[in-house]
Amino acid sequence: MLPDRKMYPLLTRPSHRSGLKPLPVVIIGNGPSGICLSYLLSGYTPYFKRESLHPNPILQRKLEEAPEVSILDQDLDYLSEGLQGRSDSPVALLFDALQRPDTDWGGTAESVLRWRHEPSRAIPHLVLGRNAPGGAWHSIEGSMVTLSRGEWMGLPDLPFKEWLKQKRRGLRNNRATAEDIAQYYQHYVVKKGLQKNFRCGTVVTSVRKVSAGSISSHAQRDLQENRGSLWNSSEQSTEIFQVDGFFKTVEGDKEPFSIYAENVVLATGTYDSPTWLGVKGENLSYVHHQLSALEEAVKNNSIGIMSDPVLVVGAGLTAADAILFAHHCNIPVIHVFRRRVSDPGLIFNQLPKMMYPEYHKVHQMMKEQTAACAGPYECYISLPEHHVLSFGKDRKCIIQDKNGCQKAYKISMALVLTGSNPNLSFLPNNGIDLAMASDQPVNAKRNPIDVDPFSHECTQEKGLYALGPLAGDNFVRFVQGGALAAASSLLRKANKNPP
Repeated sequence: MLPDRKMYPLLTRPSHRSGLKPLPVVIIGNGPSGICLSYLLSGYTPYFKRESLHPNPILQRKLEEAPEVSILDQDLDYLSEGLQGRSDSPVALLFDALQRPDTDWGGTAESVLRWRHEPSRAIPHLVLGRNAPGGAWHSIEGSMVTLSRGEWMGLPDLPFKEWLKQKRRGLRNNRATAEDIAQYYQHYVVKKGLQKNFRCGTVVTSVRKVSAGSISSHAQRDLQENRGSLWNSSEQSTEIFQVDGFFKTVEGDKEPFSIYAENVVLATGTYDSPTWLGVKGENLSYVHHQLSALEEAVKNNSIGIMSDPVLVVGAGLTAADAILFAHHCNIPVIHVFRRRVSDPGLIFNQLPKMMYPEYHKVHQMMKEQTAACAGPYECYISLPEHHVLSFGKDRKCIIQDKNGCQKAYKISMALVLTGSNPNLSFLPNNGIDLAMASDQPVNAKRNPIDVDPFSHECTQEKGLYALGPLAGDNFVRFVQGGALAAASSLLRKANKNPP
């Protein structure tokens, strides 16, 4: 479904005329990272509230040194030094500590920031996204609850809990539904007056470096030529980025666009490309890689109580959601995963039982209901330390245990839910050259894009920035620190920082 054309105007194809001036910033991705950065680039500026008292005395002392100077204009390295928490990003920890000072200890202390709108500091920018603001949150089944606490899903200067109260709804076990989160992000963009920067229904197909001179002097030239090196770099001329793509019209047509930018920010997340096992038969029609396939099958009555079991592959939270959904519908499940149930790296062994009772229940099922040992849970079999060898056209799946023993199972459908990878096909070499290990694909957990921790600018490509999961931050509360770092850097480039 296309977003409202009036609220989020679509791109128009620019005319190639001499003297075309590039935009200072183009942000690709309109999820929480992109929204937060747009807010900071729109002149909204954070300052330390003089009357505030932060529970961290060292940080308090640093903040008191220059309360009249915006956080964006201060030394982020100095402010974040010594902070510890659940992120490896120092600026993520800093921004989180400023907005939610004692949240990790269960406290409810108010933010120590006050926000001023300073329009003279705004930097012109565009935010490009496939869906309405909120990104992948619009693709998640609406009733699913968040892993993070509801208040951690909020963006600067508009607490999520306050918005929820206005809707006369509350948090369930301190957590929010995906539908509420998606609506909140859309509301945030409108409430903060950011919609003029957003272009929804857009798909980016290419980002590459071009000579700034070639655009003005050869405006009609096909800019797809001269791809000598990956980024088409040249030391002889000033370079900018060319961003190509198309937007979807209300009529369903695809209209191409090209825009030029001095800086490009990658904020696309990692929800795009589900991970495949790479086994024989995985492309058969009954093998799926998204939970929505199970929901659709139940809705269409193509799977039910009397069906052959559904095979769920994976031991993360999406796999757990599939098991809970199937259990609720009394659909039999065979659950295959490579790890031991007691493996400390298993996400279930890291979650507090009181806060996540439904995931604790799945973990119990995984422990107590193995094929070798029948337990109290009907319609569920756990196969730890097993992996899939192949899927057959007869809907038989061959599964092997750690000792090499194989067994065939007749199933109705398979859900391979082993994670997802970002789709960076619009970058040269799929962005591999930008990663920490530049010979491996970008992966949020194992191989994020290599960025400077205090600017989030890519170490391998100046002018290119990466935020959120692409830079290794996977929680909304922490992706905002990357936006703060990038905004600080971009303001310095634009000379919009006070001396």
